Amino acid sequence: MQLLDGKKAAQAIKDELKIDVAQLAAEGKKIPHLAAILVGNNGASETYVGAKVKACEEVGFKSTLIRFEDTISEMKLLEKIQELNTDPDVDGILVQLPLPKHISDDEVINAIDPEKDVDGFHPVNAGKMMQGVPCFVPATPHGIMLLLEHYKVDTKGKHAVVVGRSNIVGRPMSILLSSNSNPGNCTVTVCHSQTKDIKSFCLQADIIVAALGKTEFITADMVKEGAVVIDVGITRVEDAAKKSGFKLKGDVAFDTVAPRCSWITPVPGGVGPMTIAALMKNTYHSCMLRN
Repeated sequence: MQLLDGKKAAQAIKDELKIDVAQLAAEGKKIPHLAAILVGNNGASETYVGAKVKACEEVGFKSTLIRFEDTISEMKLLEKIQELNTDPDVDGILVQLPLPKHISDDEVINAIDPEKDVDGFHPVNAGKMMQGVPCFVPATPHGIMLLLEHYKVDTKGKHAVVVGRSNIVGRPMSILLSSNSNPGNCTVTVCHSQTKDIKSFCLQADIIVAALGKTEFITADMVKEGAVVIDVGITRVEDAAKKSGFKLKGDVAFDTVAPRCSWITPVPGGVGPMTIAALMKNTYHSCMLRN
């Protein structure tokens, strides 16, 4: 068993970006600028946004964090997004999800200029990804593909089972893994809440991507010997022994599954850092395309 260490792979990507940004600065060219919007004070969202802002600082990007109370109206939020859309200095816009119930995720995502949609959620980018046209790919699936590429994991002709069908991870992941690319060229099965006997599909998989948000759902008896396992899940579980009061667990029962795998991602330290690295790459490319 070998670890797909997201921290190491993400650091390699950030180190490359840092060099590229330093070169832009030396030439007097525009530095990438990411604007992040955080609504409310959800603990997990605070952590995620904080990590993204820190990554911007690390690679030399400019970043702006815009905070709103969870009572903000949808209209006011959309007005702010429009302001960022028209700001020539802003290259990437992200709105941290989830949003309060009175605000439509779809309305907010659709309001972001597709050319600044570095989270890759806009329907325009989703459509381009489906067609294999260059676009902003959702950061988590993009990060997973970068992780597989970094560790030179062979995916060609493999059977990949994606557990989960969200627009943020599951669906785009299935498209990317089946695309004519490297990594890619997999035969892909998508399992979800209505799939009967998920275990039988997982046991056929050379690659499992677990992205359903259920703690330790994938167990050792669901994984064949030598499989590659990508754990996208990250759930806060109460733990009085921890200073924070919680520990992080994934969708995979790591301790028992890991010995059966050829490669596996840890939680934390696997997919999470790669999501942020992919977001940084998307923001850099947005800046390059727009300037």
